[in-house]
Amino acid sequence: MRGSFTFRRSFKPRDMRKYITEFLGTFFLMLIIFTAGDPLAIGAILMAVVFAGAHISGAHYNPAVTLAIWIRGRIDAGEAIGYMMVQIAGALAAMLVYKLAFLGDSTPAAVTFPNTTALIVAEILGTTVLAYVVLNVATAKGTAANGFYGLAIGFTVLACAVAFGKYSGGAFNPAVAIGAATAGIFEWSDIWMYMLGCFGGGALAAAIFRISNPEDR
Repeated sequence: MRGSFTFRRSFKPRDMRKYITEFLGTFFLMLIIFTAGDPLAIGAILMAVVFAGAHISGAHYNPAVTLAIWIRGRIDAGEAIGYMMVQIAGALAAMLVYKLAFLGDSTPAAVTFPNTTALIVAEILGTTVLAYVVLNVATAKGTAANGFYGLAIGFTVLACAVAFGKYSGGAFNPAVAIGAATAGIFEWSDIWMYMLGCFGGGALAAAIFRISNPEDR
């Protein structure tokens, strides 16, 4: 892994556009998850905000993806922590807008997934393939300057939401899981499983990428 812990340096004013981009991308992704809840809409908005923000911040919008890209060596630890903080803030801001503007006095029913093993495995698999696709289409030398990365990432989320959503709710993103738990959609008692599955999947994807692309450091 490259880079040292440079958290304070990462917040130079000229770099704030990266954090604003990560905040907005995660905000709109989370808001569509709340308001639509449809895998096609979620995949479409992720594709759109990836295309919109990739040239500024890399368009992670997901702490697990940021972890994978840090392990891969394309971001330093301080910037990675900054990204994760604003991603979670974006998800929480979307939760507030959803509750204040759209829910009113109603409260969504919490979704429970009694099969703990299925939930964790679904989140690991979904996050692994998502982060693996991001690493290969957006950071690998062999796919540099390609024009399909947003499509690949959006359709990966669409496919995983359809395939695994019934087992875990299809978060594949720690910020999404925290936002959903704060809104009362996920149970807080289950949050550790989402953290384990998502961050575990991100780390696994980075390990696979490093093994399969030994020349791409």
